[in-house]
Amino acid sequence: MSLEFQHRQCAHCESGVTANLFTQAGIPLTEPLAFGIGAGLFFGFFPFLKMDRLPLTTYRSLPGAIFRRTAKELGVRVATRKYRDPDTAMRELDRFLESGNIAGLQVGVYWLPFLPEALRFHFNAHNLIVVGKQEGDYLVSDPLFDRVVACPARALRKARFAQGALAPKGRMYSIEQVPPHPDLPRAIRRGIRWTCFSMLYAPTPWLGISGIRTLARYLRKWPRKLEPPWPALHLGQVIRMQEEIGTGGAGFRYLYAAFLQEAAEILDQPVLNDFSRDMTRIGDLWTRFAVEGARFCKGRATENVSFDELAQQLDRCAEEEKTFFRNLRRAL
Repeated sequence: MSLEFQHRQCAHCESGVTANLFTQAGIPLTEPLAFGIGAGLFFGFFPFLKMDRLPLTTYRSLPGAIFRRTAKELGVRVATRKYRDPDTAMRELDRFLESGNIAGLQVGVYWLPFLPEALRFHFNAHNLIVVGKQEGDYLVSDPLFDRVVACPARALRKARFAQGALAPKGRMYSIEQVPPHPDLPRAIRRGIRWTCFSMLYAPTPWLGISGIRTLARYLRKWPRKLEPPWPALHLGQVIRMQEEIGTGGAGFRYLYAAFLQEAAEILDQPVLNDFSRDMTRIGDLWTRFAVEGARFCKGRATENVSFDELAQQLDRCAEEEKTFFRNLRRAL
C-alpha cells in the first residue's frame, strides 16, 4: 500500500468516499456529516430519461455533488479530472499514487470483479478510493466493504470507462489543500439550508417534493396507459432505484436522521434530535412503500394494495417531507 490509510465501511459509496477522503486529509468527518453537509438528500423523477427502457428515479443529488459541496462548505480545495483516453487516465492514476496520494474514482459497477456477481449491474455512478498499487493490482477502498480489496488493472480500466448513462469518463478527484480551521458548524447549517431549499423550491415538477407528487401521478397512469407487464416493470424500477441501486430512498432518510443527531450536538441545538426522529419516521414510510410495491410486483400483495394505494403512499411521503423541511428551515 502506498500509504497508511484508515478504511471505514459505510452505507453509501459517495458519502463514504467523501468522509474517508476528508478524514485522511485531516478533517475528521463521519459519513452522516459528509452526507448532510454535502446536501445529498434529494429526489428526482425523470420519465424522459431511461435506464433499461424504464424511467429514471433518484433519491439523491447528482453524482459528484456530495463531494463538491462538502469541499465548498468547508473551504477545501479539490481537483477533478476527466479523460478521453484510458491509457492516459491510468498513467495519471499511477503517477498520482507514486507521489504518495490517494484518489477518488467514479466507476461502473458491472466491471468490478471484487463485487459479488449478483450485485454487478450496469450502474456507472459508483465511487471508491484507490489507495495504492501492489503487484499490478490496485488497492481499493470501497465503502461497501469492510476492508481494502484488490482490483486488477484491466478491470479498473474498464470500470473507469464504462459506457451508458452517467458514463464516468475516467473521472478522478482528490483533495489538494485544506484550511487550518474549517468552520464545521457553519458548513452544517449551510448544508441543511440547501437541502431544505432544493426539496421545497426545485424549479421543475420533476424535482424535490414536486417530483414525488409527479411520480405519484404517473403511478396512477401506468395501469391505464401501459400494456402488461410494463406497469409492474415501471414500479419495480422505482423500487429498485430506491432499495438496491446507490440512489438510496429510505436508507438516505435514515442517514439524514443520523446527520441531524450529530448536528444537534455540534450546534448545541437539541431540537434537531426531534427532527431526526421525524426523518426516521418518514424513512419508515418510504420503506413501507417499497415493501408493499415489491409484493405487488411479485403478485403477493394484499387485496387493498393497488397502484392507486401506492400512489397515495407517495403523496403522504411528499406531504410529510414538505412539512418536515419547512419546519427544519424555520428552526435554523
